[in-house]
Amino acid sequence: MSEELSMNKLGTMKISKLMLSMGIPMILSMMLQAVYNIVDSAFVSNMPVNGEMALNALTLAFPVQMLMVAIGIGTGVGTNALLSKSIGQGDYKKASKVAGNSLFLGFVIYILFLLFGIFGVGVYASSQTLNPEIKEMVVTYLRICCIASMGIVFFSIFEKLLQAAGHSMYSTIAQIAGAVINIVLDPVLIYGLFGISALGVAGAAYATILGQIASALLGLIFHLTQNKEITNGLKYMKPSPRIIKAIYSIGLPAIIVQALMSVMTYGMNIILGSISESAVTAYGLYYKVQQFILFAAFGLRDAITPIVSFNHGMRSKRRVKEGVKYGMLYTILIMIIGLAAIELLAVPFSSLFELSGTTQDICISAMRIISLSFIFAGMNIAYQGIFQALDSGLESLIISVLRQFLFVLPVAWVFSLFARESPDLIWTVWLTFIIAETLSCIIATVFMKRINHNVISKLEG
Repeated sequence: MSEELSMNKLGTMKISKLMLSMGIPMILSMMLQAVYNIVDSAFVSNMPVNGEMALNALTLAFPVQMLMVAIGIGTGVGTNALLSKSIGQGDYKKASKVAGNSLFLGFVIYILFLLFGIFGVGVYASSQTLNPEIKEMVVTYLRICCIASMGIVFFSIFEKLLQAAGHSMYSTIAQIAGAVINIVLDPVLIYGLFGISALGVAGAAYATILGQIASALLGLIFHLTQNKEITNGLKYMKPSPRIIKAIYSIGLPAIIVQALMSVMTYGMNIILGSISESAVTAYGLYYKVQQFILFAAFGLRDAITPIVSFNHGMRSKRRVKEGVKYGMLYTILIMIIGLAAIELLAVPFSSLFELSGTTQDICISAMRIISLSFIFAGMNIAYQGIFQALDSGLESLIISVLRQFLFVLPVAWVFSLFARESPDLIWTVWLTFIIAETLSCIIATVFMKRINHNVISKLEG
């Protein structure tokens, strides 16, 4: 009955209200994910010794953490779609096999990151920095996060299992609990409070993985107690090539899109490292700050996609057009608010991180220049959700490749050549993001016009 009501809501509720009722919880959930990415940075930067070096180390470690999230979320997205379809068809045996195979994949993913944590982090750190102290911090932080990555991997899967069965509230509770644990433990473990020795960067890593493990355990409990349609057991975890192929036929594009963020950040770290360590630190801090804004757009995108997709299935031209209209309108509004917040709060916010004068100046310039791309970035994110809903996944993937890779790394590298000769020209590197988002938005708009002509205009009036 609850599923029928949900479907009726997607097809009958006024689109402007529907977009808000579905979008606000998703926005809050996505912004909570950004908490993990900035809390550690806030505390380590205020360490009494080598705080800025520690912040630099976390910046260099960030692409690997993003890759963990990418693979976990992508696997979860494929599982979500396949599981929802199986439950909707009343095929609970297949639903149980889908859930079991997703857990099997979780173990495989965890083993891969475990091996990377043991054998690969040293090579990775060396590719990012020549500073031995920063390299040691990167290795320390990443080794802990990778060896204990079962939390982030399995929470990504349990979150989608709960959402697929209509229990998204429980996944949000688990996520909030993990974020709170991380925030509480960070100062205790980093600085050494209540008789606990100060662990520095290692403390930040332990706080992170303990929060993630807590979220995963709660996700497991909620999965076992709330997902009544799914039967659990080892026999359902027996790998099925057919089911695994189906999961990744849906989830692989999501992995690629998320992984592009990791590749872009890794490449930017290397490019900026050729200029100065301060540039890497400043960009890393900015990137984590702007995620609060962009993740809000991602959350709204996750509401746009099912609304437009459902009404596309109903062949309602009016509701599809309204979904596109209000999705884009609300996204632009979010980005305008985010732009104003960053421009107004750039100085006081950067002051929270105990940065040196040079690093703080670079960080402020990054905030004020890159944030000018927010409106175009938001439009690109909304377009991607719309394209996916209208069976135009290739167009969505093209925009991701353009805005997060092709229009970024080559352009940033060219600007970095000028900044190496004159550090005062570091601001030119930040122009990369305005160029990338603007060009991508122009191309996305062309795609949208073609899709409107070929798809939307042919729906019923």
